[in-house]
Amino acid sequence: MNTGKLIHSVFYGLGTIYAIAALFSLLFSLLLRFTSLQESEISYGITFISFVALFAGGLIAGRKGKEKGWLLGMFTGLSYTVINFSFQYLGFDSAFTVEQMIYYSLFILTTIVGGIIGVNSIGNRSQEG
Repeated sequence: MNTGKLIHSVFYGLGTIYAIAALFSLLFSLLLRFTSLQESEISYGITFISFVALFAGGLIAGRKGKEKGWLLGMFTGLSYTVINFSFQYLGFDSAFTVEQMIYYSLFILTTIVGGIIGVNSIGNRSQEG
C-alpha cells in the first residue's frame, strides 16, 4: 500500500468519525437544552455513539484503502487520539487520565476491527472471472 492511499483512507475515516460526532453532539445538545435530561443521564449513550463513530471511521478507512485494514484502522484510531489529546493538552492544559487512556485504547481497537471488516466487506471485493 502506498503512503498516499493510506493517508487518503485515514482522512476519510477521520472525516466520518468527526461528522458522526458533530451530528450527535448537535442532537445531544438540543436534547439537553430543550428537555429535562441531564448530562449524567445520557453519558452511556454518548459513549456508545463514540464507539459506533469510531467503528464507522475504521470501516470507511478500510473500504477506501482496500488492503491492510488493521493498519488503516490503527492509523485512523491513533490519529483520532493524537488530535483529541492535542486539543485537550494544548487547549485545556490537561493530560490524559488513566480512564481516558483505557477509553482511547478501546477506541483504537474498535477502529482496527472496523478497518478489518471494511477491507473484507462484500461490496469491496473485486470480481474475479
